Amino acid sequence: MSLDPTIASRLTRNSDGLVPAIAQEAGTGAVLMLAWMDDEALARTLATGRATYWSRSRREYWVKGETSGHTQHVRSVSLDCDGDTILLRVDQVGPACHTGTATCFDSGLVFEDLGVPAAGDAPAGSAGAPA
Repeated sequence: MSLDPTIASRLTRNSDGLVPAIAQEAGTGAVLMLAWMDDEALARTLATGRATYWSRSRREYWVKGETSGHTQHVRSVSLDCDGDTILLRVDQVGPACHTGTATCFDSGLVFEDLGVPAAGDAPAGSAGAPA
């Protein structure tokens, strides 16, 4: 299967020919997982509507849910502004993570905004801050 040359020309691949792909739940916006795609995996995904990735450890293609039944039905595919990340909006059936959790990002919070002003926001009471 071959990727449309117009799409292929927009991709920025790493040295292994891969692009990170983020799967996001279409209904809730939850980030489910990150996996990797090459041109073939993306072409298969676009052709079938089933999320297909490249396994770096097994060195083979895998369709999400093929063995677990926890499938990802693709609703949309977008590239970021640099073409170096793919965003898949999916309908997830069952847990997304191989550990059995809903998302691969359930293993513990590393950072949480503690009220630090965003860049360009003036702290209260400083020059330029609202009175």
